[in-house]
Amino acid sequence: MVREDHSRHIVPRIEYLRVKNYRALQDLELKNITPLTVFLGSNGSGKSTIFDVFAFLSECFSVGLRKAWDKRNRFKELRSRGSDGPIVIELKYREQPSAPIITYHLAIDETPKGPYVAEEWLQWRRGQRGQPFRFLNFKEGAGQVVSGEMPDEEDERISEQLDSPEMLAVNTLGQFAKHPRVSALRRFIAGWYLSYLSADNTRSVPEAGPQERLSAIGDNLPNVIQYLKEQHPDRLGQILNTLSQRIPRLEKVETEMMPDGRLLLQVKDAPFAHPILAKFASDGTLKMLAYLTVLYDPDPPQLVGIEEPENHLHPRLLPELAEECRSASARTQLMVTTHSPFFVNGLKPEELWVLYRDEQGYTQAQRTADMRGIPQFMEHGAQLGDLWMESFFEVGDPLLNSGGRKVMANPRKSPKEA
Repeated sequence: MVREDHSRHIVPRIEYLRVKNYRALQDLELKNITPLTVFLGSNGSGKSTIFDVFAFLSECFSVGLRKAWDKRNRFKELRSRGSDGPIVIELKYREQPSAPIITYHLAIDETPKGPYVAEEWLQWRRGQRGQPFRFLNFKEGAGQVVSGEMPDEEDERISEQLDSPEMLAVNTLGQFAKHPRVSALRRFIAGWYLSYLSADNTRSVPEAGPQERLSAIGDNLPNVIQYLKEQHPDRLGQILNTLSQRIPRLEKVETEMMPDGRLLLQVKDAPFAHPILAKFASDGTLKMLAYLTVLYDPDPPQLVGIEEPENHLHPRLLPELAEECRSASARTQLMVTTHSPFFVNGLKPEELWVLYRDEQGYTQAQRTADMRGIPQFMEHGAQLGDLWMESFFEVGDPLLNSGGRKVMANPRKSPKEA
C-alpha cells in the first residue's frame, strides 16, 4: 500500500450528483459522495450508465458535444424512454477541503440539426449566509461570466457570445486565465481517467517509448512500466512488491525492446530462470498489474473510474484491492462499479451505493449507510458483501428487481432489534 505525504495533493471532490433523462437514469440523485464511491448492483441495474455519465461529460470537454452525442447514437438512445426535456447533469464539488461548494449545471437538448447546450451555469455561496451567486450563466451559446479569483455578486458581469450553441461555456471560457474558477473546473473534468481494462489489451506489443498514464483499455501497459522504471523506480518497486504479495511466486516484471522498435512485457515466476511473454501470463496477473499502475500513479488524475475490477481476479484478492482503492482515494477521487460481494466486503457503508430498477424500469440508488440495520450489523462484525448476498439490504434480493422495497427482504432481525 502506498504510504506518503498526501498534504501536497489538492484534490477536487465531487460531493453530489444529479442526472435526469440519461438512459435508465430518469432522475437519480446522489448525496454525500465520498472520495471512494462504489456502485453495486446486478446486471442491468444501471452501474455502467452511471459510469458513462462521467465518460460523456469528460468527452464533451475533450472531443466536443457533437462527437460524444454521436458516439452514443444521439438522443434516440441517450434520452430516458418515455421522457421529454433535456438531459441534465448537475454536480457539486469543492476545489479543496476548505473551499466553498461550487455547483455545475449542464442541460443538453436537441433540434433536427443536432444537440445544443440549453443551459449551463456555475454558482457558489462564499459565506454562510445569502443566496447562491451564479458567476457563469449561459443559455444556447450566450450569457455572462464574472471573472477573477473570487467572483462576487458586486463584480462586473461580462457578456459573451459563443460561436455555436453546441459549445460548452466552461470548456471555452475556461481556456482564459482571467476566469480561474472556470479554468479549474475545465481542467478537472477534461483530466478524468475512466478505465475499461481488459486482459487481452494488456498483452499488446506497442511501439517502444515511455508513457506516463495507462490508456483507457490498457494497451500501453509496457510503455507505462518502462516510464516507471526510468522515472519512478521506487514506485515501480512498490507496485511489483504488492503484485508479488497478490500473485504466488511472481518474481519480477520486465520490459525489453525488440529490434523492430516494439516493446515486450515479460513476467518472471520463481523458480524459473527465464521470464515468459505477457501474452502467456494469466489474465489475473496482467489485470492486477494494470490496476496497480493506476492506483499507484505518481501523479494521478483528479478522478479515476474503474469498471468491474473483479473480472479475472481471484475473489480473495478483491477485499485487498478495495483497500488499495481507499488508499489511492487520498490522492484522487475514485468511482468504481462492481457486482462482486468479495470486493464489497472490503468497503465501508458510506462508500457503497446499491442500484436497482424501480417498477417503471428506472435506476434508483440507496447508500448502505442509510439502510435500516446495516450500521448495526457492521458494528457486530458483518461484511457488506455477505449482507447483500443474504438479502439484508432494503432493496431486496440482489438477483431480482425489487422495486426499491423499503423493508428488509430477509426476516431475520438486526442486532439492535434482536
